[in-house]
Amino acid sequence: MTMTHRTPPPFHRRGSHATRYVALAALLAASPAIAQNAPPGIAPPMPSPIIQAAPSTPLPQLSPAQASALALMLRKDIVAQGLADDPSSDQPDNDRLVRAALDHAHAVHAGRLAETDFDRDWAMRPAAYDPLPAFKDAVEHDRLAAWIASLPPPYAGYDALVTALARYRTIAAAGGWEALSAGPDLTIGNTGARVAALRQRLALEDTQVAPTGDRFDAALVDAVRRAQRRYGLNPTGIAAAQTLAALNVPVDARLRQIKANMERWRWLPAELEKNRVQVNIAAAVLTLFDGDVPVMSMKAVTGRPGDETPMLTSQIHSIVLNPPWNVPSTIATRELWPKEKAHPGYLAQHGFRVIDTGDGGKRLQQASDHSALGKYKFDFANPFAVYLHDTPAQSGFARFDRLASHGCVRLEKPGDLAKRLLDGTPEWSADAVDATVEAGKTVRAKLAAPVAVYLLYWTAFANADGQVSFRTDPYGWDGTLATKIAARSARQALAVR
Repeated sequence: MTMTHRTPPPFHRRGSHATRYVALAALLAASPAIAQNAPPGIAPPMPSPIIQAAPSTPLPQLSPAQASALALMLRKDIVAQGLADDPSSDQPDNDRLVRAALDHAHAVHAGRLAETDFDRDWAMRPAAYDPLPAFKDAVEHDRLAAWIASLPPPYAGYDALVTALARYRTIAAAGGWEALSAGPDLTIGNTGARVAALRQRLALEDTQVAPTGDRFDAALVDAVRRAQRRYGLNPTGIAAAQTLAALNVPVDARLRQIKANMERWRWLPAELEKNRVQVNIAAAVLTLFDGDVPVMSMKAVTGRPGDETPMLTSQIHSIVLNPPWNVPSTIATRELWPKEKAHPGYLAQHGFRVIDTGDGGKRLQQASDHSALGKYKFDFANPFAVYLHDTPAQSGFARFDRLASHGCVRLEKPGDLAKRLLDGTPEWSADAVDATVEAGKTVRAKLAAPVAVYLLYWTAFANADGQVSFRTDPYGWDGTLATKIAARSARQALAVR
């Protein structure tokens, strides 16, 4: 895959810990964050879990100065990393402090869940991590601040959420925002109290908006469009019910989204493949990276609630041109056999073959010229039988809510992606791809070098300035994650009493 592009990557790997070391020094001088109350139905934030080292493991002995500095750094970093809003100010003894530091390191570096806590569809696991060796070295060389700065995931996308978390905590500490009242759509030319409230609300998240004034002018139209893009809505510039609903999500709920996404960043490997295909399931967008730089982006259609697209990492090893569709038995049973029963001849009319499985069963295959997979299918190993593919139903990409598949990922521009991925495979020039597709014969094109694919679930993602884009939590995974963290923390706390 040979590609070049100019745009800087939004989620590139950070080069070193120097920036974080400086940020940590500033953090130590900052005031403690104000604790926030979680909105109804959302579990309150929990501190990092207690992951005890073996009782026989000798723990490093801190000097009085190291102990004092470490206790302060932990209190600050627990807040900064979103593990708690109001950490304890107790000064524990040496062993308790060291164990707290090791617990903190594991929570920040590898997350707060145990293997058994992960749902089946969360098919990503943090690498095994033992913080003790690096901690011992930091104590010996008196580099505890640098050690703490090295713990978080080494990605700009995570750092941006840390910045966003601090920003939204500041908004919350100042009282958050009041819900905007319902009423007729607000659009250019409107005036009055509702417009003034809208302007004030937008200004809390968008520094380009003047917070005062009661006229819906052209600048406010642009501000509404920016907000709609951040929330994944149609950027009409009109503040209708859907836009008002997104603006009325409480700030505490937004904080919870940020924290949940920070946790999922901790599950990623220490380094993402620089050449990769990356799908944001919640936003239904695919991005192709070359050398850690995004070179292509397109709309996708991902799994609807109930047919969730799983989080996973794998490698695309081949692309099937003109693929037939081997219908999963669940889809055949739930949708297609009933249609044939209600309308005899439906299957033949839509290009389905009924194939005897040899054990008394039957399965369905849709011919490539009718295939719901379109002209391209991108194969990668995974236990869910999901893949990326084309679709003849192009109307779905015009929607802003694009969670509608059975779990696979439909692509807006699959031909462009196929040619990019096959660019380094000599026998598969762009002309050869086009000719094969035109001929209609099913052919598997094997990539000369497999390309990594990451299916990720981001409901909050930020730029370097802490400007956050939010999506709804279509699968309820943010809430599930918060519940699992709370339960795990409660069990850990009970175990050490």
